[in-house]
Amino acid sequence: MSAIDEGIVREYFEQAGFFVRQARKYTLGAKRGVGEEVIDLLVFNPGWQRGSRKPDFFLFPNELPFVQRAVVSIKGWHAAGRFTPSTLRNQPEIFRFLEQNVLKEASRFFPETNEETKETLTKILVLPGLPTAEPFRSQAVAMLKEAGVDAVISFRAMLLDLIERVELNRNYGKSDTLQLIRILKNYDLLVDPQMDLLPTKRPRGND
Repeated sequence: MSAIDEGIVREYFEQAGFFVRQARKYTLGAKRGVGEEVIDLLVFNPGWQRGSRKPDFFLFPNELPFVQRAVVSIKGWHAAGRFTPSTLRNQPEIFRFLEQNVLKEASRFFPETNEETKETLTKILVLPGLPTAEPFRSQAVAMLKEAGVDAVISFRAMLLDLIERVELNRNYGKSDTLQLIRILKNYDLLVDPQMDLLPTKRPRGND
């Protein structure tokens, strides 16, 4: 996971009012079976309302209020594109964050207060995207749910939300991610909420 990928996910949750933390501030070696190694981020929603329903599988911004606490696995495999059923079958490391030792380690960061909140740890997978065509989309969703994934977020959805939130007249000096989005918007390189880069070539002699 790159720092850029983590920065996008961190900003997405922080802009929604979540507290975000890393399980570790260092890099582990090849040793397997260590829960901390596969926990990318832990998030907690102080605005969560007791008795709320569970969030939908596709975790768009309007579903975030229903997440109380979560372990987040970030797979920024942008070159791989969409996570097809074949990708999920051939890349078992995608599901490592669902192992019991990992979830036990994640729960350690969220002390239990009562029985009502005991089962509210949401397992979130951040990925480039899922197939849009059927039956591949339904198959991928079924495989993720069967493995234990509670919700997924695509990088596209996160970026669209951040682009919409960033204001040109604010200085985001404490966030490289938001400041870069602001600069791109300022120079009209982000021309609409779909994050389409300007397709036209600049005329020669205008540099």
